[in-house]
Amino acid sequence: MSNNIKSKSLAALTLGAIGVVYGDIGTSPLYTIQVIFSESTGIALNQANIIGAISAVFWALMLVVMLKYVILVLRADNRGEGGVMALLALAISSAGSAPNRKKILLALGVFGAALFYGDSILTPAISVLSAVEGLELIKPELSTYVIPIALTILISLFAVQKYGTNTVGKCFGPIVIVWFATLGIVGVHHILQNPVILNALNPIYAFHFLADRGTGVFLAVGAVTLAITGAEALYADMGHFGKPAIRIAWTCLVFPCLAINYLGQGALLLTTPAAVSNPFYLSFPQQWLIPVVVLATMATIIASQAVISGTYSITQQAIQLGFLPRMQILHTSASESGQIYVPAVNWLLLAAVIMLTIAFQNSSAIASAYGIAVTGTMLITTILTYFVIRHNWKYPVWLALSATIAFFALDLLLLTSCSAKFFKGGWFPIALGISLVTIMWTWKQGREILLQHIHEDDPKLEDFVKNITRDTKARIERTAIFLCANTDTVPQALMHNLKHNQVLHQTNLILTVEFADTPTVEKEQRFDIKEIGAGFWQVKLHYGFMETPNIPKALAESNLNGFSIDPFTTSYFISRETVISGPGGKMAKWRDDLFAVMSRNAGSVVGYFNIPSNSVIELGTRVHI
Repeated sequence: MSNNIKSKSLAALTLGAIGVVYGDIGTSPLYTIQVIFSESTGIALNQANIIGAISAVFWALMLVVMLKYVILVLRADNRGEGGVMALLALAISSAGSAPNRKKILLALGVFGAALFYGDSILTPAISVLSAVEGLELIKPELSTYVIPIALTILISLFAVQKYGTNTVGKCFGPIVIVWFATLGIVGVHHILQNPVILNALNPIYAFHFLADRGTGVFLAVGAVTLAITGAEALYADMGHFGKPAIRIAWTCLVFPCLAINYLGQGALLLTTPAAVSNPFYLSFPQQWLIPVVVLATMATIIASQAVISGTYSITQQAIQLGFLPRMQILHTSASESGQIYVPAVNWLLLAAVIMLTIAFQNSSAIASAYGIAVTGTMLITTILTYFVIRHNWKYPVWLALSATIAFFALDLLLLTSCSAKFFKGGWFPIALGISLVTIMWTWKQGREILLQHIHEDDPKLEDFVKNITRDTKARIERTAIFLCANTDTVPQALMHNLKHNQVLHQTNLILTVEFADTPTVEKEQRFDIKEIGAGFWQVKLHYGFMETPNIPKALAESNLNGFSIDPFTTSYFISRETVISGPGGKMAKWRDDLFAVMSRNAGSVVGYFNIPSNSVIELGTRVHI
């Protein structure tokens, strides 16, 4: 765990984890049992099926969330950071000289990240809608207000993201504690009314329930999957709160209350089968409905926070690993480096959530699409975890397989089951995932092609410096810093400056920023500095994929042959490429056009590297790809 997490009290981090990480899985009782016994699954409402279904839900929580994520996957942290992209970086670092394995892992990781984005769109929509739909039980005529109220809540939720995860978590934590306590209390009440439901703790009932379904087992498992949505978010948000806080919150509060509530809903159905229309809300007395709907609405707002903050983390990691263009990233905490806000992603998510809510209209329709995004990411996480255990931790094959093969089979069953509803909405996360993978792969491949075109005719820097020592051009008493992707060749900006301005600076730094496949880089490993002569230095700055680079600050901390960088006599020269797509490129023409659009709209290097804008000189270059 990173030092900044250690500096926080465990109690405060646990409270924040309850408020942010477990909101998603904590609101699953709103709709899971209702969907299991809906007409779409065809499961008869009798005692054997009720006990069996509750048993299947309980053991899904135990096997997938407890054993897989809380115990195993949380161990696969990348220097305190989690999520599919951090896991991908960890797996790739162990690929070594196996290029085919690296390509496969890259493809899996990118698709897993794309599916997580789908989860981040579906979760706010289904969570908020399922809560607001409780208004229909209070007064049926209020059903016309469900969509407008849900949209208002969703817009408000995304509007407060700029205040940061820490602030949001502190506000949400106490509310979610009340929510889980309420789940537990009402669950205990119904269990006491019909304690026969406790038989569901025996896994044999879950086995018989699934075995009796025959070919309908996929529909049943697909519905049970709704109980574990949000498990991936607890791994993605690990960098925000740390492993101990997440584990304590799950063990001491979240899991007991969830299990008791599901048992309570089962006991209610045994006693009152008519409650199947909405077993969660009908667990409460009529006079409690209004406050419970209000509490559930607040809880579902919070549920969305887990995947939203996880999406910010994955976006930052994808940018640093070269899969997305630069975007503005704002740090919302002085002490927690993992707590960030990405405005562009925030508003794009909001737009997608609004369109999804209007298109699907109710939570039951969204549930069909929900499972594929969740289980697809889970399966990819399991595969990447195997490679980490086998090649990064160096465990023997039999141990790596024994640790992951059961989870792989379970995840594959869950994904296959959810895929049965492909044509009823399940196509949405797949289509979204393919679109995002195309965008991410096009950006990464396009950047490689672009840099190859830019530097293919550039002279070697050392040869250039040898020749320049014989040049009598005037030098000015200033420092020039040329940002480029390769310190071994002469930057385009230097060539243009020399060609058009006929001048050289006294001190010239050829600087590149490289991102490691670790979240952070120690300060003593930050610099690689090499003096070439004639006033030229090659400088490489190393950052982790969870760090925000600050070039002026880093250079101020460096030691270049005893002299320091004076910000008042330093100019930053940046090449800005205008990409021109044409036929005959290495990518298809439409991908060239897509890359050109992304390149034009990428965030500024100046802001991304925290360079003072009044010290920057941009020199444009047109590049045909």
